[in-house]
Amino acid sequence: MAEDPYEVGRGGSRAFWADSVADTVEAREPDDPIVIKGGVSPSGVPHIGHFNEIMRGYYVAEALRDRGHEVRQVFTADDKDRLRAVPRQLADLDWNVVGLGEVDAGALGRNLGKPYTDIPDPFGCCDSYGAHFTTLLRKSAELVSVDVEFVSNTELYADGEFEPVTRRVLERADRARDVLAEYQNKVDDDYVPFLPQCEECGKLTEGVTAVDLDAGEVEYVCEDVEAGDQTIEGCGHEGTASLRDGKLPWRFEWPAQWEILGVDFEPFGKDHAEGSWPSGEDVAENVLDIQPPVPMVYEWFTLDGEPLSSSSGNVITVDEVLDILEPEVFKYFFVKDPRKQRDFSVENVDQLVEEFDQFERRYFGEADGSEDEMELAERAYPMVVAEPREEGVRIPYTFAAVLGMTDDPALREQIARKEGHIPDDAPEWAIEGALARVERAQEWASLTNNEFNYELKRSEIPDVSFDDATAAALDELAEFIAEGHDGEAIQAEIYETAKRNDIDIGEFFSAGYQLLFDDTEGPQLGTFIAKLDREFVVERFRRNE
Repeated sequence: MAEDPYEVGRGGSRAFWADSVADTVEAREPDDPIVIKGGVSPSGVPHIGHFNEIMRGYYVAEALRDRGHEVRQVFTADDKDRLRAVPRQLADLDWNVVGLGEVDAGALGRNLGKPYTDIPDPFGCCDSYGAHFTTLLRKSAELVSVDVEFVSNTELYADGEFEPVTRRVLERADRARDVLAEYQNKVDDDYVPFLPQCEECGKLTEGVTAVDLDAGEVEYVCEDVEAGDQTIEGCGHEGTASLRDGKLPWRFEWPAQWEILGVDFEPFGKDHAEGSWPSGEDVAENVLDIQPPVPMVYEWFTLDGEPLSSSSGNVITVDEVLDILEPEVFKYFFVKDPRKQRDFSVENVDQLVEEFDQFERRYFGEADGSEDEMELAERAYPMVVAEPREEGVRIPYTFAAVLGMTDDPALREQIARKEGHIPDDAPEWAIEGALARVERAQEWASLTNNEFNYELKRSEIPDVSFDDATAAALDELAEFIAEGHDGEAIQAEIYETAKRNDIDIGEFFSAGYQLLFDDTEGPQLGTFIAKLDREFVVERFRRNE
């Protein structure tokens, strides 16, 4: 039997889980190239949960390459699967997510039950529905510079790659039924592990009536198929299909992929770990007579606390993530232990960036950490950043959001230098890279409408005037700020200054917002002020510029 998927990557003294997995793969003494596989059915908008499988495979591939192995990372598009339901959202090749009202949703509904590659692309740009969403998956990998070979199941069937293993499954149909009956109640004596495609309506059907292996054909009746809580109606046609004109059911198709592609390692989500993996392992060993690959289960992601789901529309794509994060920060997210459920919080993405910056500093010896933290940085950082360069500069993410309140690039650099976030000797490429974070942080502020989503009136003071008491209070607050206090102290002093000068606290906050934003509201003022360069704030509150 194969290893326990819940234990692979967990044991040993390795700080990086991918090294522990590589140990397990090497222990089998596989021939090169070592094949690492992932896969997904291209049923709708690919999100970061789908990308989980690509990245888990990527890190194990890199760990094995570090040890001198040739590695082939493949990702199967299970695109001969049937369309079981119409998704709520779709995305064009520019990652614009649209509702069904913006495409021909009726055409999708009329194609329920057909393979994804036999359904027209709703956007009319690719060869099929399946090709469209596989292209988006491929583009996701390209966006973070992960080299993955995509393989189409439809093409494998058409080229005859599945035919020998399909024939073997059908030759051993009794054994296949006995194995599958342990996992599915609907398996009876008439069950045939093959889904022919109806030559009349194009739908995949389960109505096999006879098998002729000498001719390499099956006879069928196009019957109704249950798909979740709905029924996909068959057309009733009686016909004959070759072993290439159909597909294996998933619980046989997955082990067949292992044989065809020579898979040595495959990570998968806990849904498969508790369902398809046990049956796949059984089918591999007792129907196909092959060794299943080294498995590893990973936990699912949530998005701001809710499950990721293409069908419900709760998704975030890789393209959307890269609007607010550098690719290396996003890649770092997958360095974390795959066995712990992770929430990708858009609102709190600044915390992820801060973690990455600390991870980077540890690699360059600029920050301390535990022995495991230092080893993790040493091992994983070169896999996250293709060309580690010590001269690189990172502006703190929330400070970058502050800089995003002004559109003047020169002023952004000036402020960052003044606050010590860009060293005097920083090379031009490092400065450019550091300031590139500003646009992403600005997008984050806009997306979440957080405390940084304001336009700081930096170049000139807003045309506002105050009564004598408020003007005196602003001067007092400016003196306090000039002394170099932190945000919490400044926030407390705002209240005290208003009290001393007998000013309504709401009106005093409003005065500060007017000076900074030409608005009457804004973020928590004291905390925000502490993030700005002190000289600017002092002069602004003195109304000198």
